Amino acid sequence: MQSIHFDHVGLNVADLDAQAAWYEHALGLRRTHPFSVPPIEMTGIFLIDGKGIAIELVHRPDNHAGMDAPNPAVAALTRGYGHICLRVDDVDEFYARLTEAGAESAMAPQDSPEPGVRFAWVRDPEGNLIEFHDRKTPVI
Repeated sequence: MQSIHFDHVGLNVADLDAQAAWYEHALGLRRTHPFSVPPIEMTGIFLIDGKGIAIELVHRPDNHAGMDAPNPAVAALTRGYGHICLRVDDVDEFYARLTEAGAESAMAPQDSPEPGVRFAWVRDPEGNLIEFHDRKTPVI
């Protein structure tokens, strides 16, 4: 059987430079692998942390917003990819860091339905949902 692992998450954005700068600042990622696909006027860049997180930001002229959910409950009413989720050491500290960097709160830090796990949600400057939690074990 072929080995499969998660490689990256792709995010279509309105302002490639502004979103890349925000993710660099807020998440401590660094830019790498800028690219373009001239036949469809697409440009993009990868942002990585060097430990496995990779976010691909993609832009095409005249793109338009899709789902613009204010919180995870509303996002769950729309089929398709709804958010990215990050595992962090301290949910409250990370929430403060992201909101200070300009993220909008979508769900303040609280206990998760999963026992022993704390979680929160924010919206990046273009409204994309980011969940984060402090689960200490693999998803089972």
